[in-house]
Amino acid sequence: MQMVQDYAMANVQLAPFIIGGALLLAGFNLPVSEDLMIFISAILAAKNPDYLVPLYAGLFAGAYLSDLIAYGLGRYLGPQLFKIKFFASMVTQERLDQVSHYFNKYGIGVLIVGRFIPFGVRNALFISSGLSKASFPKFAFADFLATVISVSTYFYLYYSFGETMIAIVKKGNVIIFSVFILAILGIWVKKREKKDHEQEVNTSSES
Repeated sequence: MQMVQDYAMANVQLAPFIIGGALLLAGFNLPVSEDLMIFISAILAAKNPDYLVPLYAGLFAGAYLSDLIAYGLGRYLGPQLFKIKFFASMVTQERLDQVSHYFNKYGIGVLIVGRFIPFGVRNALFISSGLSKASFPKFAFADFLATVISVSTYFYLYYSFGETMIAIVKKGNVIIFSVFILAILGIWVKKREKKDHEQEVNTSSES
């Protein structure tokens, strides 16, 4: 990753292709940080205004196509993913059911929120969307809007404020991830209580 960063910083004319290509690899769940690619693109654009449009275009294309790749892995490899240890831990049947439910219920909102959640949650969401057979046109449209919002937001912040935003964004990511975990725990507890209540009712009716 450091080598990619150094090469992109030293070759601004090739940076849109380097950054876009690196993000495509992230679609296959390889450890390429989208946040880092956005930061590199924004800093290069700030230092080289003539390359602002190509840098943003390469960044956006890589991020968006990466999401579609992750979706495609889930949709076309299907249950085979559960046999691959690399993916099995991040895509469980329970998560599939949750993603399918929330995507059908909230649509675009799920992807917009999901795109702001770091630490591997994004890819898990996209792969799970594919596995749950979510409508591709609906996913592609919703994710396009979500990518516009998230990539543009971070690009603008890094472009305008530079390295001073790194610590702020990191803290923000931790907060967002913590809220996400608490929400998942809350949903799990609620479902558990509902299940226990139903069991108690069934037991009472039988006796």
